[in-house]
Amino acid sequence: MTTAVVFAYHNVGARCLRVLLARGVEVLLVVTHEDHPGEVLWFERVADVAAAYGLPVITPRDPNDRAVVERVRTHEPDFIFSFYYRQMLSPALLAIARRGALNMHGSLLPKYRGRAPVNWAVLHGEKYTGASLHYMVDKPDAGDLVDQTAVPILPDDTAREVFEKVTVAAEITLDRALPGLVAGTAPRRALDSTLGSYFGGRTAEDGRIDWSQPAARIHNLVRAVAPPYPGALTAVAGRPARVLRSRVREPDGPRQTPSLAVVDGRFVAHCGGGGRLAILDLEVAGARVTPSQLGPGPWSLGKLESSP
Repeated sequence: MTTAVVFAYHNVGARCLRVLLARGVEVLLVVTHEDHPGEVLWFERVADVAAAYGLPVITPRDPNDRAVVERVRTHEPDFIFSFYYRQMLSPALLAIARRGALNMHGSLLPKYRGRAPVNWAVLHGEKYTGASLHYMVDKPDAGDLVDQTAVPILPDDTAREVFEKVTVAAEITLDRALPGLVAGTAPRRALDSTLGSYFGGRTAEDGRIDWSQPAARIHNLVRAVAPPYPGALTAVAGRPARVLRSRVREPDGPRQTPSLAVVDGRFVAHCGGGGRLAILDLEVAGARVTPSQLGPGPWSLGKLESSP
């Protein structure tokens, strides 16, 4: 019987844990996170999946704490897996796995190493991303690649929609690679980190719209931070606002003063860097609004009334 200790969180964690169980891997321990009180839980809880299968679960604040390391060591697992677990595992932990410690990352490595890979890929207008299964080393997302699966990013896909595709890609990748891992025949290919870049985590303020940019770039930002993420932050007629969904009407054009108008009964943003965006879902001062509710336009964009 092949054994494993699993560090997991989010939808990728839940689906990949199910793959291991379905393929006969004995999961000796599941390590996951306590839910953050300020976070919107739009994803499946790994702790719930583990409970449904009667698996032991712990939620340490620090997975590299000596007590956690010793508990994992007592299990002597063949493999350690990390599926969207949010913290790096120490070399001491990785060394416990007798046959290897592997991570599932939400990009086509070596591109988009680090945090929030799906959001960064959407923000940069990528046409493809995916899921990559690789060995863990002391540097993030740098160990040998075992397998990866690509998924398309369509022009209007939000980060959540792309993440749902990446979750399926992760499940497919693990299911395909697992027999080889168990048999000891899985391929390993060294990653060339010079062909990709490392990206850090994002905050809500990173989603503030710069209306001096062209329409296509602003649209990518809106998609990258659309709900359940915080949304693209801005101001409309001096009031705080969030753009929750958009579509490019004109990708480019001459530079212009940013403004919001109504065209054919729909909000349209004139972008400072050129082009126009249809604003499909707009929230002003905490409430979703329609053109008729907002009053006569056009409206200024990007500057709060209290701003100097």
